[in-house]
Amino acid sequence: MSYEEDSELFKGEESSVDLKSILPKILRIWPWILGSLVVFLLAAFYITETAIPVYRVSSKFFIKENDKGLSFFQNPALDQETGMGLTNEMIIIKSTPIAEATLKRLDFNVEYYEEETFRDREIYKKTPILVEVDWKNPQLLNGKIKVKWNTIDTYEISFPEESYIQLFPDGSNQGVNNVESQSFKFGDWVETPNFKLRISNISGQIEGTSIFVLRDNYYLIGHYASVLNIGLEDKNSSILNISLLSQNRQKGEAYLNALMETYLELELQKKNEIANRTISFIDSQVAGVADSLSFFENQMQSFRASNQIFDLSSESSAVFTQLTEIDNQLANEKLKQRYYQSLKDYLVRENYDEIVVPSGLGIDDPYLNGLIENLLAVQVDRSRLRATQTELSPQVREANKKLADLNKSISEILGNVDKNNQMVIMDLESRKKKIEASFRSLPQAEQNLIRLQRQATLNENIYNYLSERRAESAISKASNTPSNKIIEYAKASGLQVSPTPSRNYMMAFFAGLFLPIFFVLIREILRTKIEEPRFLERKLKIPLLSTILSNKTNDNLVVFNAGRSGIAEGFRSLRSNIRFLVPKEKQLTLMLTSTISGEGKTFCALNLASVYSLTGKKTVLIGCDMRKPKIFSEFKLKNDIGLSNYLSGLEEDYSKIIKPSGFDNLDIILSGPIPPNPSELLFSSSFEKLVQKLKNDYDVIILDTPPVGMVSETLDLLTLVDLTLFVFRQNYSEKVFIESLNSLKEQKGIKNIYAVFNGMDADKVSYGGYGYAYGYGYGYYEDEKKKSNFLSL
Repeated sequence: MSYEEDSELFKGEESSVDLKSILPKILRIWPWILGSLVVFLLAAFYITETAIPVYRVSSKFFIKENDKGLSFFQNPALDQETGMGLTNEMIIIKSTPIAEATLKRLDFNVEYYEEETFRDREIYKKTPILVEVDWKNPQLLNGKIKVKWNTIDTYEISFPEESYIQLFPDGSNQGVNNVESQSFKFGDWVETPNFKLRISNISGQIEGTSIFVLRDNYYLIGHYASVLNIGLEDKNSSILNISLLSQNRQKGEAYLNALMETYLELELQKKNEIANRTISFIDSQVAGVADSLSFFENQMQSFRASNQIFDLSSESSAVFTQLTEIDNQLANEKLKQRYYQSLKDYLVRENYDEIVVPSGLGIDDPYLNGLIENLLAVQVDRSRLRATQTELSPQVREANKKLADLNKSISEILGNVDKNNQMVIMDLESRKKKIEASFRSLPQAEQNLIRLQRQATLNENIYNYLSERRAESAISKASNTPSNKIIEYAKASGLQVSPTPSRNYMMAFFAGLFLPIFFVLIREILRTKIEEPRFLERKLKIPLLSTILSNKTNDNLVVFNAGRSGIAEGFRSLRSNIRFLVPKEKQLTLMLTSTISGEGKTFCALNLASVYSLTGKKTVLIGCDMRKPKIFSEFKLKNDIGLSNYLSGLEEDYSKIIKPSGFDNLDIILSGPIPPNPSELLFSSSFEKLVQKLKNDYDVIILDTPPVGMVSETLDLLTLVDLTLFVFRQNYSEKVFIESLNSLKEQKGIKNIYAVFNGMDADKVSYGGYGYAYGYGYGYYEDEKKKSNFLSL
């Protein structure tokens, strides 16, 4: 298989290889993962034990769609949009007026708590003490107040909070700090500048501790209106699911049950308003009629007694009957006239809350009755909308427009009805005058008796008529029932909504487990330097010949001074791999370079030269980096003469610039004094001639050249060598250097260039050398055994 095919194979497996390289790093940080798990699980335990438990309390409530909520008359005109009426009812149930009416039925102004190890638990009903509050005096709100007693008679009240809100009877408030503890007797009213309370020991305990918090109505109304949640049990039904979250299950159930009962009471109260207004109107009329009836009955008895007349003649009886019938008709028409006049006044003042439905008074005008019923329905809907919306909202403005239109229509009809009523009254009075003409022909005594009897009978008939109408209204009121009903009373779920221990511990477990892993992954994603030889091999478009372990000593001549070390063996491996590329007996010329300074090319050059010299091959190491010479210090030589002297013509005999290294078979040509034009010197024909001469004298020539990323002359030397070794260094060379080298190979068409991975720390690689280190670090060589650092990634 060719190198290019092998490279493509690695690219196809890149994702799995990445996972394999990261997994050992994750395993290496297991102590951090364990510590993270412990920390997060402890945090979950603390949160679970200190957080206040919250329960969901829910109930089911039926809304009759055709007689919606607090509305009493069908009003299709106002509820044209499907579901709008049901939505409005949901908003009304959640409104603050309903919450306020509900809280009036409950004693929620005092919250009681019981001390526990991690938190204070709210209790309801079964409290050891009873706190009575005089809200006509200042009180301390929204802070815990502690009551402690050691005898059955006295207690000490303390204020553990740093600050409290003091509420005054006029509704204003201010902050209060550092309230002092005091002792009082159970059952006595206690009045101080800060509060007025009476605390009773209803449990009879000789000693104990209890905590309470005072809440004002404004806080409670806002709280319960906001926590209430209302939704449809089913999208095709009008059954509401009403729920809330509560710290105490019994308290939440009490509130929801009171809320539904309050809503039904308010609905019934609204329904009874029409009957109440009718009864009130009739009672105002009956009061005068009853007095008149009593007066005329007394007058008639006195007259009969004084005139000894008890029965009327047949002629007088006929006249009496006719006059009585007309009087009754006149009385009914005048009652209607008074009703029409009062209705006009209400419409002018737009005082719709006091309007009486005509049918309640026996006025059978279907059109007028229908309009007034619609008017009252719209008025009720507008009142409900105003509870939750402003005057500028579209629905309120629409209701106002409908009221104005109905007001105008009723006013126009009233004008016509009132005219007809006046004509009827005039006709009845005319008929009455004709009958009264024959009435004057009767004897005077009978005339007077008829007058009295007429008045008594008329008032009696009116009284009976009004009493009958009042009874009908009272029966209607008594028979009224709410259209809506409670389907299911409130019931709290047995499971806590929050905190949820299983969920908390599960989240803590996964957070503790994955946070260190996430840190490793992020570090790998953000890593810009080359760490793994496998990564380098996958990305490079040239072969990776060998991996050299990191030198942990200050001695760079590791091949000579530590021949059995893993580093020395790495250079031997490199030498063996080069032998496969160059025929064994052929003279070898190679150069080492890198992208930037510091990647270890000089270190690799001098040690590679060392391993060749140890095989008996005559080797020369040339320091071509005339900008930053380094080799002379490693061999303890003076850089007084070298390559720069020869190339510049200062020294014509190349043998004089060759210095012995002090080791067999290894000579050194130092870079010499730093010249002003190193690029031109290396590119000169003199350097090429020098290399050709050295090839006749040496088996191996190794050039230590400048980095290709910093100078240009290195590229000019590629034609003089058999192969080039490009050095990368672990956690020093940038990943972008790989693309630079790939681009160099593709664009320049350079051949015989190979890579060396230098400075590899076996402890920081996810596998034991990946076949390049051959077990380095496992005790086979004379490397010092070092403790692995599990924090190293």
